[in-house]
Amino acid sequence: MGALPVFRWRLAPDGYATRRQLRARNLRPGGQDVAAQLERPRRRGRPPLVAHLYRVDLAKPVRPMTPGRWRAHAAMMRARRTCPACRRDAGYVIPTSLGTCVPCAYPDQPASLRSC
Repeated sequence: MGALPVFRWRLAPDGYATRRQLRARNLRPGGQDVAAQLERPRRRGRPPLVAHLYRVDLAKPVRPMTPGRWRAHAAMMRARRTCPACRRDAGYVIPTSLGTCVPCAYPDQPASLRSC
């Protein structure tokens, strides 16, 4: 494999896109290799930021969500909202920094000061 073409930040030619740009167009790389790179220079001798580019003409459409995938996604989100201490649905994704819902993390605070 030869060296990848490298473009400066915001100067990539048409026909290339990052994963995020492909997703915005409802496309995916579809198994293709990285076609080029973007490099954004940084100061103070730090290495440049690199973004991988894929060819848009080789990209494939995003696969549709099946009912099973929707169920799995709903179960995953429900697990992220369920407090392990009180076993209630907090109504929001529980922060990993707390590990529990806000009322369980701060039981001494009055209810008027808590967010839920």
